[in-house]
Amino acid sequence: MAQAGVGSQASRLAKDLTLAGQSATTIPKLVYGTAWKKERTADLVYTALKAGFRGIDTAAQPKHYDELGVATGVRRAIAQGIITRGNLFIQTKFTAPGGQNHMTPYDTNAPLAEKVDQSIRSSLKNFTIEGEEPYLDSVVLHSPMDTVQDTMTVWKTLESYHPRTIRNIGISNTTLHVLEALYTNMTVKPSVVQNRFYDGTEYETRLRAYCRGKDIVFQSFWTLSANPSLVKSGPVKLVARGAGVEAAAAYYALVIGLEGVVVLDGTTNESHMKEDLEGLERVGVWAEGPGASDWASALAAFKDLIGNNG
Repeated sequence: MAQAGVGSQASRLAKDLTLAGQSATTIPKLVYGTAWKKERTADLVYTALKAGFRGIDTAAQPKHYDELGVATGVRRAIAQGIITRGNLFIQTKFTAPGGQNHMTPYDTNAPLAEKVDQSIRSSLKNFTIEGEEPYLDSVVLHSPMDTVQDTMTVWKTLESYHPRTIRNIGISNTTLHVLEALYTNMTVKPSVVQNRFYDGTEYETRLRAYCRGKDIVFQSFWTLSANPSLVKSGPVKLVARGAGVEAAAAYYALVIGLEGVVVLDGTTNESHMKEDLEGLERVGVWAEGPGASDWASALAAFKDLIGNNG
Protein backbone atom coordinates (compact mmCIF):
# COMPACT_ATOMS: atom_id res chain seq x y z
CA MET A 1 0.00 0.00 0.00
CA ALA A 2 1.48 3.34 -1.00
CA GLN A 3 1.95 5.77 1.84
CA ALA A 4 2.59 9.48 2.30
CA GLY A 5 5.25 11.37 0.41
CA VAL A 6 7.18 14.48 1.38
CA GLY A 7 6.40 16.26 4.65
CA SER A 8 3.81 15.44 7.25
CA GLN A 9 0.79 15.93 5.00
CA ALA A 10 -0.94 17.78 7.81
CA SER A 11 -3.38 19.35 5.39
CA ARG A 12 -6.37 17.71 3.76
CA LEU A 13 -5.33 19.16 0.40
CA ALA A 14 -2.00 17.30 0.32
CA LYS A 15 -3.25 14.08 1.91
CA ASP A 16 -3.12 10.95 -0.25
CA LEU A 17 -6.34 9.64 -1.77
CA THR A 18 -7.50 6.06 -1.26
CA LEU A 19 -8.51 4.26 -4.44
CA ALA A 20 -11.85 2.47 -4.42
CA GLY A 21 -11.66 -1.30 -4.41
CA GLN A 22 -10.56 -4.12 -2.17
CA SER A 23 -6.85 -3.28 -2.22
CA ALA A 24 -7.28 0.10 -0.48
CA THR A 25 -4.26 1.49 -2.32
CA THR A 26 -3.34 5.09 -1.60
CA ILE A 27 -2.18 7.48 -4.31
CA PRO A 28 -0.31 10.75 -3.75
CA LYS A 29 -1.84 14.00 -4.97
CA LEU A 30 1.28 14.65 -7.09
CA VAL A 31 2.54 11.73 -9.19
CA TYR A 32 5.82 11.93 -11.07
CA GLY A 33 5.27 11.58 -14.82
CA THR A 34 8.05 9.88 -16.79
CA ALA A 35 7.07 10.32 -20.44
CA TRP A 36 9.72 11.57 -22.87
CA LYS A 37 12.56 11.44 -20.34
CA LYS A 38 14.56 9.06 -22.58
CA GLU A 39 18.10 8.37 -21.38
CA ARG A 40 17.58 10.64 -18.35
CA THR A 41 14.72 8.52 -17.01
CA ALA A 42 16.55 6.54 -14.33
CA ASP A 43 18.35 9.56 -12.89
CA LEU A 44 15.24 11.74 -12.94
CA VAL A 45 13.11 9.09 -11.24
CA TYR A 46 15.76 8.66 -8.56
CA THR A 47 15.93 12.44 -8.10
CA ALA A 48 12.14 12.69 -7.88
CA LEU A 49 12.00 9.99 -5.22
CA LYS A 50 14.80 11.66 -3.30
CA ALA A 51 12.88 14.94 -3.48
CA GLY A 52 9.83 13.28 -1.94
CA PHE A 53 7.65 11.93 -4.75
CA ARG A 54 5.99 8.65 -3.80
CA GLY A 55 3.97 8.04 -6.97
CA ILE A 56 5.41 7.15 -10.38
CA ASP A 57 3.56 6.93 -13.71
CA THR A 58 5.10 5.09 -16.67
CA ALA A 59 4.05 2.83 -19.55
CA ALA A 60 5.18 -0.31 -21.36
CA GLN A 61 5.60 1.86 -24.45
CA PRO A 62 9.26 2.34 -25.47
CA LYS A 63 8.15 4.91 -28.05
CA HIS A 64 7.54 7.49 -25.30
CA TYR A 65 8.64 5.88 -22.02
CA ASP A 66 11.62 3.97 -20.61
CA GLU A 67 9.90 1.65 -18.15
CA LEU A 68 13.13 -0.21 -17.37
CA GLY A 69 14.80 3.13 -16.68
CA VAL A 70 11.99 3.99 -14.25
CA ALA A 71 12.53 0.67 -12.49
CA THR A 72 16.29 1.28 -12.35
CA GLY A 73 15.70 4.61 -10.60
CA VAL A 74 13.27 2.95 -8.20
CA ARG A 75 15.70 0.16 -7.31
CA ARG A 76 18.47 2.70 -6.70
CA ALA A 77 16.27 4.63 -4.28
CA ILE A 78 15.25 1.43 -2.50
CA ALA A 79 18.86 0.26 -2.24
CA GLN A 80 19.82 3.57 -0.61
CA GLY A 81 16.97 3.37 1.89
CA ILE A 82 15.15 6.42 0.51
CA ILE A 83 11.94 4.44 0.02
CA THR A 84 10.54 0.95 0.31
CA ARG A 85 8.39 -0.73 -2.30
CA GLY A 86 5.48 -0.65 0.12
CA ASN A 87 5.38 3.16 0.34
CA LEU A 88 5.58 3.71 -3.41
CA PHE A 89 2.71 3.90 -5.90
CA ILE A 90 3.80 2.45 -9.27
CA GLN A 91 1.52 2.76 -12.27
CA THR A 92 2.19 1.52 -15.78
CA LYS A 93 0.12 1.05 -18.92
CA PHE A 94 -0.80 -1.41 -21.64
CA THR A 95 -0.43 0.32 -24.99
CA ALA A 96 -2.07 -1.02 -28.15
CA PRO A 97 0.05 -1.71 -31.26
CA GLY A 98 -1.09 1.56 -32.83
CA GLY A 99 0.64 3.48 -30.05
CA GLN A 100 3.90 1.54 -30.22
CA ASN A 101 6.97 1.72 -32.41
CA HIS A 102 9.20 -1.16 -33.51
CA MET A 103 10.22 -1.90 -29.87
CA THR A 104 7.03 -3.40 -28.47
CA PRO A 105 6.94 -5.30 -25.16
CA TYR A 106 4.95 -8.06 -26.86
CA ASP A 107 4.63 -10.05 -30.07
CA THR A 108 2.54 -7.91 -32.40
CA ASN A 109 1.27 -11.06 -34.14
CA ALA A 110 -0.05 -12.61 -30.91
CA PRO A 111 -3.77 -12.62 -30.05
CA LEU A 112 -4.88 -9.53 -28.14
CA ALA A 113 -5.14 -11.21 -24.73
CA GLU A 114 -1.64 -12.63 -25.15
CA LYS A 115 -0.33 -9.18 -26.04
CA VAL A 116 -1.70 -7.96 -22.72
CA ASP A 117 -0.19 -10.91 -20.84
CA GLN A 118 3.22 -10.36 -22.41
CA SER A 119 3.11 -6.64 -21.64
CA ILE A 120 2.19 -7.26 -17.99
CA ARG A 121 4.89 -9.92 -17.60
CA SER A 122 7.43 -7.48 -19.03
CA SER A 123 6.36 -4.77 -16.58
CA LEU A 124 6.43 -7.16 -13.63
CA LYS A 125 9.94 -8.26 -14.61
CA ASN A 126 11.08 -4.64 -14.73
CA PHE A 127 9.61 -3.89 -11.30
CA THR A 128 10.76 -7.02 -9.52
CA ILE A 129 12.49 -6.05 -6.29
CA GLU A 130 14.79 -8.69 -4.84
CA GLY A 131 13.14 -10.64 -2.05
CA GLU A 132 9.64 -9.30 -2.81
CA GLU A 133 6.78 -10.63 -4.88
CA PRO A 134 6.32 -8.23 -7.82
CA TYR A 135 3.08 -6.31 -8.17
CA LEU A 136 1.79 -3.15 -9.81
CA ASP A 137 -0.30 -0.65 -7.90
CA SER A 138 -2.17 0.35 -11.05
CA VAL A 139 -2.28 -0.64 -14.71
CA VAL A 140 -3.98 1.72 -17.13
CA LEU A 141 -5.25 0.95 -20.62
CA HIS A 142 -3.39 3.70 -22.50
CA SER A 143 -6.42 4.49 -24.65
CA PRO A 144 -9.61 2.71 -25.66
CA MET A 145 -9.11 0.08 -28.34
CA ASP A 146 -10.61 0.45 -31.82
CA THR A 147 -13.71 -1.49 -30.81
CA VAL A 148 -15.65 -1.85 -27.57
CA GLN A 149 -15.15 -5.62 -27.77
CA ASP A 150 -11.36 -5.26 -27.92
CA THR A 151 -11.41 -2.73 -25.08
CA MET A 152 -13.30 -5.22 -22.93
CA THR A 153 -10.97 -8.05 -23.95
CA VAL A 154 -8.01 -6.03 -22.67
CA TRP A 155 -9.91 -5.16 -19.49
CA LYS A 156 -10.89 -8.77 -18.80
CA THR A 157 -7.28 -9.86 -19.25
CA LEU A 158 -6.15 -7.23 -16.76
CA GLU A 159 -8.88 -8.40 -14.39
CA SER A 160 -7.29 -11.86 -14.32
CA TYR A 161 -4.33 -10.32 -12.42
CA HIS A 162 -6.52 -8.46 -9.94
CA PRO A 163 -6.18 -7.87 -7.01
CA ARG A 164 -2.93 -9.56 -6.06
CA THR A 165 -0.63 -8.72 -8.97
CA ILE A 166 -2.46 -5.69 -10.34
CA ARG A 167 -4.03 -3.79 -7.46
CA ASN A 168 -6.07 -1.33 -9.56
CA ILE A 169 -7.15 -0.95 -13.20
CA GLY A 170 -7.80 2.26 -15.07
CA ILE A 171 -8.01 3.88 -18.47
CA SER A 172 -6.43 6.90 -20.14
CA ASN A 173 -7.45 9.16 -23.02
CA THR A 174 -11.01 7.99 -22.66
CA THR A 175 -14.42 9.41 -23.41
CA LEU A 176 -17.19 9.46 -20.85
CA HIS A 177 -19.13 6.95 -22.99
CA VAL A 178 -16.33 4.36 -22.84
CA LEU A 179 -15.82 4.94 -19.12
CA GLU A 180 -19.52 4.42 -18.43
CA ALA A 181 -19.47 1.18 -20.45
CA LEU A 182 -16.51 -0.15 -18.46
CA TYR A 183 -18.04 0.81 -15.13
CA THR A 184 -21.39 -0.73 -16.03
CA ASN A 185 -20.22 -3.96 -17.63
CA MET A 186 -16.91 -5.00 -16.08
CA THR A 187 -16.40 -6.91 -12.86
CA VAL A 188 -13.48 -4.79 -11.66
CA LYS A 189 -14.53 -1.16 -11.82
CA PRO A 190 -12.12 1.55 -13.01
CA SER A 191 -10.12 3.01 -10.13
CA VAL A 192 -8.45 5.79 -12.11
CA VAL A 193 -8.93 7.80 -15.27
CA GLN A 194 -5.96 9.65 -16.75
CA ASN A 195 -6.91 12.38 -19.22
CA ARG A 196 -5.63 15.71 -20.47
CA PHE A 197 -6.65 18.80 -18.51
CA TYR A 198 -7.10 21.63 -21.00
CA ASP A 199 -9.73 23.76 -22.68
CA GLY A 200 -9.97 21.48 -25.73
CA THR A 201 -11.97 19.03 -23.60
CA GLU A 202 -13.53 21.75 -21.44
CA TYR A 203 -11.24 20.57 -18.65
CA GLU A 204 -13.18 17.28 -18.59
CA THR A 205 -15.84 18.82 -16.37
CA ARG A 206 -18.52 16.20 -17.13
CA LEU A 207 -16.13 13.28 -16.97
CA ARG A 208 -14.65 14.49 -13.68
CA ALA A 209 -18.15 14.83 -12.24
CA TYR A 210 -18.86 11.23 -13.21
CA CYS A 211 -15.59 10.13 -11.62
CA ARG A 212 -16.43 11.90 -8.36
CA GLY A 213 -19.80 10.20 -8.28
CA LYS A 214 -18.21 6.77 -8.72
CA ASP A 215 -15.16 7.30 -6.47
CA ILE A 216 -12.83 7.15 -9.46
CA VAL A 217 -9.66 9.21 -9.13
CA PHE A 218 -9.05 11.59 -12.03
CA GLN A 219 -5.38 11.84 -12.98
CA SER A 220 -4.71 15.13 -14.74
CA PHE A 221 -1.95 15.39 -17.34
CA TRP A 222 -0.82 18.17 -19.67
CA THR A 223 -1.88 20.26 -16.69
CA LEU A 224 0.83 22.92 -16.71
CA SER A 225 2.14 23.14 -20.28
CA ALA A 226 -1.29 23.29 -21.94
CA ASN A 227 -2.65 26.05 -19.73
CA PRO A 228 -0.29 29.07 -19.58
CA SER A 229 -3.19 31.50 -19.16
CA LEU A 230 -4.57 29.58 -16.18
CA VAL A 231 -1.15 29.52 -14.53
CA LYS A 232 -1.06 33.33 -14.80
CA SER A 233 -4.67 33.82 -13.73
CA GLY A 234 -5.91 35.86 -10.78
CA PRO A 235 -6.87 32.91 -8.57
CA VAL A 236 -3.40 31.39 -8.95
CA LYS A 237 -1.73 34.71 -8.11
CA LEU A 238 -3.93 35.08 -5.03
CA VAL A 239 -2.99 31.63 -3.72
CA ALA A 240 0.69 32.05 -4.56
CA ARG A 241 0.89 35.37 -2.68
CA GLY A 242 -1.16 34.21 0.26
CA ALA A 243 0.60 30.90 0.83
CA GLY A 244 4.04 32.15 -0.23
CA VAL A 245 4.57 29.55 -2.96
CA GLU A 246 5.55 29.52 -6.61
CA ALA A 247 2.86 29.84 -9.29
CA ALA A 248 3.12 26.19 -10.37
CA ALA A 249 2.49 24.92 -6.84
CA ALA A 250 -0.46 27.31 -6.40
CA TYR A 251 -1.92 26.22 -9.72
CA TYR A 252 -1.52 22.52 -8.96
CA ALA A 253 -3.18 23.12 -5.58
CA LEU A 254 -6.22 24.66 -7.26
CA VAL A 255 -6.52 21.77 -9.73
CA ILE A 256 -6.27 19.30 -6.84
CA GLY A 257 -8.83 21.41 -4.99
CA LEU A 258 -11.40 20.37 -7.61
CA GLU A 259 -11.66 17.14 -5.54
CA GLY A 260 -10.89 13.59 -6.51
CA VAL A 261 -8.00 14.81 -8.66
CA VAL A 262 -4.29 14.02 -8.65
CA VAL A 263 -1.80 15.74 -10.94
CA LEU A 264 0.97 14.22 -13.04
CA ASP A 265 4.03 16.40 -12.55
CA GLY A 266 6.83 15.76 -15.04
CA THR A 267 9.31 18.48 -14.12
CA THR A 268 12.96 17.70 -14.79
CA ASN A 269 14.19 20.36 -12.35
CA GLU A 270 15.06 19.15 -8.85
CA SER A 271 14.28 22.51 -7.26
CA HIS A 272 10.86 22.54 -8.92
CA MET A 273 10.22 18.99 -7.66
CA LYS A 274 10.71 20.15 -4.09
CA GLU A 275 8.83 23.40 -4.63
CA ASP A 276 5.81 21.58 -6.02
CA LEU A 277 5.67 18.99 -3.23
CA GLU A 278 6.33 21.36 -0.36
CA GLY A 279 4.21 24.09 -1.94
CA LEU A 280 1.13 21.89 -2.05
CA GLU A 281 1.38 21.27 1.68
CA ARG A 282 2.00 24.95 2.37
CA VAL A 283 -1.11 25.89 0.41
CA GLY A 284 -3.09 23.26 2.28
CA VAL A 285 -2.03 24.53 5.71
CA TRP A 286 -2.69 28.15 4.65
CA ALA A 287 -6.10 27.22 3.19
CA GLU A 288 -7.19 25.57 6.43
CA GLY A 289 -5.87 28.42 8.56
CA PRO A 290 -5.31 32.12 7.95
CA GLY A 291 -6.04 31.89 4.24
CA ALA A 292 -9.35 30.03 4.47
CA SER A 293 -11.45 32.87 3.09
CA ASP A 294 -9.00 33.75 0.31
CA TRP A 295 -8.67 30.08 -0.63
CA ALA A 296 -12.42 29.67 -0.90
CA SER A 297 -12.65 32.76 -3.10
CA ALA A 298 -9.74 31.68 -5.29
CA LEU A 299 -11.09 28.17 -5.73
CA ALA A 300 -14.55 29.48 -6.67
CA ALA A 301 -13.02 31.88 -9.19
CA PHE A 302 -10.82 29.10 -10.60
CA LYS A 303 -13.87 26.87 -11.07
CA ASP A 304 -15.59 29.68 -12.92
CA LEU A 305 -12.59 30.05 -15.24
CA ILE A 306 -12.74 26.41 -16.29
CA GLY A 307 -16.53 26.18 -16.39
CA ASN A 308 -16.63 23.69 -13.54
CA ASN A 309 -20.16 22.68 -12.58
CA GLY A 310 -19.44 21.51 -9.12
